[in-house]
Amino acid sequence: MKKYYNDKEYMDIVSNILNNNEFKKLETYMHHGDNRMDHCVRVSYYSYLIAKKLNLHYKDVARAGLLHDFFFVNNQELDFVTRTKVLFNHPKIALKNAMNIYELSLLEQNIIESHMFPIGLTLPRYKESWLVNLVDDYYSIYERVISITKSIKEFISKSRIKKRVYAFLNK
Repeated sequence: MKKYYNDKEYMDIVSNILNNNEFKKLETYMHHGDNRMDHCVRVSYYSYLIAKKLNLHYKDVARAGLLHDFFFVNNQELDFVTRTKVLFNHPKIALKNAMNIYELSLLEQNIIESHMFPIGLTLPRYKESWLVNLVDDYYSIYERVISITKSIKEFISKSRIKKRVYAFLNK
């Protein structure tokens, strides 16, 4: 996934965010079985690539994609009710955190605040907002499937099931 480092134009757009110490803290928060920073980079970079191909505002997409989950709550430590509240409210928290550090366009603000539509209730008003919303959904599912698959493989490798599966497959 580190190929975005080799994309000079992308790095010129987002390096001030990637190098920000507050943003770097996202690396310590689990998110969909990965860390939140890597998730944000995936969403940002692939949204940026698609936006460029579609002649959309790809610079705003790249920046807002990075900042869409710019919040500091460890979901793993929360009970169900609190986790649900965070699910609904984190776009507003991320937007507030981002606006405390960066000057954001109205487009960037809407991308961040609406990235959880329809759960977050803020309507995406721009094509770019819809794009980041969809790319975020895709990578959230992708990361979760990868995480579950890894957990299953680890479970199988540590249990008697491994021998049974191996025996079954080699009949």
